[in-house]
Amino acid sequence: MEIGLYTFGDVGVDPKTGRRLGPAERLRNLVEEIVLADQVGLDVFGLGEHHRPDYAVSAPAVVLAAAATQTKRIRLSSAVTVLSSDNPIRVFQQFSTLDNLSQGRAEIMAGQGSFIESFPLFGYDLDDYDTLFGEKLQLLMQLNENERISWPGGQHSRPISDRGVYPRPFQDRLPIWIAVGGTPQSVVRAGTLGLPLALAIIGGEPARFAPLFDLYRQTAQRVGHSAAALKTSINVHGFVADTTQDAADTFYPAQAEVMNRIGRERGWPPTSRSQFEAARGPQGALFVGSPAEVTDKILAAHQIFRFDRFLIQMAIGILDHCKLMHAIEILGTKVAPEIRKAVQIEQRTV
Repeated sequence: MEIGLYTFGDVGVDPKTGRRLGPAERLRNLVEEIVLADQVGLDVFGLGEHHRPDYAVSAPAVVLAAAATQTKRIRLSSAVTVLSSDNPIRVFQQFSTLDNLSQGRAEIMAGQGSFIESFPLFGYDLDDYDTLFGEKLQLLMQLNENERISWPGGQHSRPISDRGVYPRPFQDRLPIWIAVGGTPQSVVRAGTLGLPLALAIIGGEPARFAPLFDLYRQTAQRVGHSAAALKTSINVHGFVADTTQDAADTFYPAQAEVMNRIGRERGWPPTSRSQFEAARGPQGALFVGSPAEVTDKILAAHQIFRFDRFLIQMAIGILDHCKLMHAIEILGTKVAPEIRKAVQIEQRTV
């Protein structure tokens, strides 16, 4: 199983100290985090694309490229690329360039996005939310398969007649994952196309999402894809520290500030410490605690989902950089080895 991290590169005011963190400092810190994640043996680092004042990462491939030549093994992914409001040719070229810089470690995690700022920014109509994604995903997949592209055009794109798209990836093809937030239609699309599926779980009981993975695998099998070859991931919120109390006390203020800020935009009720404590319990969606607690919770989730990859967003809101770096070290040196060992033992006994 692969273990990794993802983040959006939050900027703003630290809710505990009142100190302001700007994009220049956050991006430098972010490269340090990716380098450390590589050094401690984590498998994947993903960056989400946003176009808001509270996030520094609007161009994931650029930031990942800054880390590409300083890392050796870790896979570098978007998490996600908002494909609906982007140009698939440019997305392919950017990540193909990253793939060459990293000698074959680039991935694209394509999604429709949970925020809408990119649509008016780049001149798209939100009424076309789903058709934009479907059409652009088809073009991106064709670019990945063919050096020269002929495209008939569509509702949202012009025809292309036998044009080369360069550079080609270092890998034979770029891995393209489909990221979903829980809608069955998106899961069916991923299964129909035979693309790996990443499921974001940021609230509620994770177990209730398990039928989506079943639907994904059933759909893939029905159209002729080998279910055994399909990859799945769950992407969650959480934090690990030396002790349970330290993990909770470090993570809660930043996570609560973000969820309450976004909640005010979307009409969600305010969160509370008691809700946070319940969510980090055995049945909740937050993976927060000591190394042993987080390890046990990941393994319990693996029993439910049988995923191939687990990504955790520890950098939510404004966290102390030193504490975040220590958390990455713990995840790589204490949590990940125990998970890999347990999964290997399980696989040998099946």
